[in-house]
Amino acid sequence: MAADAQKLIDNCLIDAHFQGLPNHSTGKVRDSYDFPDGRRVMVATDRQSAFDLVLAAVPHKGQVLNQTARFWFDVTEDICPNHVIDFPDPNVVVARKLEMLPVEMVVRDYMTGSTETSIWPMYKRGERHLYGHDFPDGLVKNQKLGDTILTPTTKAAQGDHDAPIAAAEIVESGLLPAEHWDELARISLALFARGREVAARHGLILVDTKYEFGVDGNGTITLADEIHTPDSSRFWIAGSYEDRMAAGKEPDSLDKEFLRLWITARCDPYNEPVPDIPPETILDFSNRYIALYERVTGLSFEVPDGSQSVRERIESNLQKVFPEYF
Repeated sequence: MAADAQKLIDNCLIDAHFQGLPNHSTGKVRDSYDFPDGRRVMVATDRQSAFDLVLAAVPHKGQVLNQTARFWFDVTEDICPNHVIDFPDPNVVVARKLEMLPVEMVVRDYMTGSTETSIWPMYKRGERHLYGHDFPDGLVKNQKLGDTILTPTTKAAQGDHDAPIAAAEIVESGLLPAEHWDELARISLALFARGREVAARHGLILVDTKYEFGVDGNGTITLADEIHTPDSSRFWIAGSYEDRMAAGKEPDSLDKEFLRLWITARCDPYNEPVPDIPPETILDFSNRYIALYERVTGLSFEVPDGSQSVRERIESNLQKVFPEYF
């Protein structure tokens, strides 16, 4: 088992820098290229980030993220336009380059989380006024909130932490004009409602998520990056939620929280080194991501056939779209 897991990990896509493609930039998970004609290529790698650190490589993760986002972009395009032009490869999206807005829109239905910007760690420390919302005493972890709430953060530079901010501060500080904030809030809540509805049909709870937006050349607010993936969202198994809550157990999850909880059980990731993650744990994590994709979309995950590496396949498919750069 360990040897098989390690072999899959060794074949992960980590390096997505293709010489010749213009204006390359590297994020924690995606590599991007900005073309002179206004197109942006985003390659989803298998790099795994948590707590603002890149910690491991997870088999098939980039493909799961890209294909899950593809499904959600399709089923939400009536709510908000998105940046998608095409998907020339399972790990790649060709998108319209946008002027990105400096706020991440986080939407929550539950009192949960493990990162510094999540509401449960703040609440557990005794804070009761969070992101402009007042919370009563007596709430417990993973409890459903009375209302869906917005808990935006300011986008941090690579390596820095996102910072909590209240809606009123966003407008008062000039980060966004009031009309932009109002439109982002309306769209974010509508996207979340659609996600919650679709997830429920498949026996899942969409717990919380984050959205990133930009504006196009016409000033239209446009959804970017990803949507309702296991990296950007929490998903719980609905059928076991009540029983596990009653037993004081964490909900069954199909998202990044599985890895976050594994880490926080062993260290304080903000102040201590994160231990090496065993191959078996990484493979379990990979299988959870695949399970979410299949459950939400109703499609079978197509495992690469192994005839060529993921990197070679991506390069071949990019060459078909951008032959002048190869």
